[in-house]
Amino acid sequence: MIAKLLATDFLKIKRKGLWLLTVLGPFGVTLLQWINYELVPGRREWILERSDNDWLFYLHNVNSFTPPALVLGITILTSLAASIENETNAWKQLVALPVSKMGVFLSKFTVLAFLLTVASVLLFFFTLLLGIYLDLGSAIPYGEIAKFSFYPYFASFPLLALHLWAATISNNQGIPISLGVVGFLFATYSFKLPDWLPWKWLSLQNQWGEPLVNVALGICVGIVLYIAGMLDFARRDVK
Repeated sequence: MIAKLLATDFLKIKRKGLWLLTVLGPFGVTLLQWINYELVPGRREWILERSDNDWLFYLHNVNSFTPPALVLGITILTSLAASIENETNAWKQLVALPVSKMGVFLSKFTVLAFLLTVASVLLFFFTLLLGIYLDLGSAIPYGEIAKFSFYPYFASFPLLALHLWAATISNNQGIPISLGVVGFLFATYSFKLPDWLPWKWLSLQNQWGEPLVNVALGICVGIVLYIAGMLDFARRDVK
C-alpha cells in the first residue's frame, strides 16, 4: 500500500510545478554565481586574484546561496504538497484507504525528500559544469563539489520534517509559509546564529570546523522531528 501511496503522490505533483521548482532551485543558485563571475567585464579575473584555490573559493561562493535557497525550496514544496490535498479535500479520502495515517505521512515525506535529492544531484552537475566553464583549473575537486551539494541537504532534514508537519496540520498555509520566511532570513544570516539552531546547520559552519557534525545533527534531529510530526498527524482528526 505504501508503494501505491507513493505512486499516487507522484502522480498528484505531476502538473503542479513541483518538478519545475526542483530544477529551478539549483539552477538559480549556480546562475547567481555565473552573474557574480561573468556579468561585469574583468570581474572574474578580479575574483580569481583574491583566491588561493579557485575551485574552493568558487564552491564557498555557491554554498553561500545554497542554505536560503534550500529553506525556500522546502517551504514552497511542502506547502504546495499539502495544498493539493487541502484544495481537493482529499485528506479524508486518503485516510479512508486501508493504510495508516503514518503511511500517508511517510509517503509525503518520501516524495519531498526525493525531490530534494534530485535538486542536490542537479546542484552537483550545475556547479561542476559552471566551474569547468569558468576555467577554474584542471584539478576538479569532485569530493568537495559533492560535499557542498549534498551535505546541506542532509543537514536540512529537521526543516523538512518541521515544515511538512506544519503544512499537514494547518488548513491555512500562511502559517508554514511565515515559518519559511523566518527560516529564509535565518539561513541568509546563518553566520550570526548559534550552532544549535538547525538553520545554521545548512551552512556547514560550526565551532569545530567539521561539516559532518552538521550532517549528523541534521539526520538525528530530523528523525526525531519526523517521528513527532508523524505521531501528531496520526492522532489528529482529518477535516
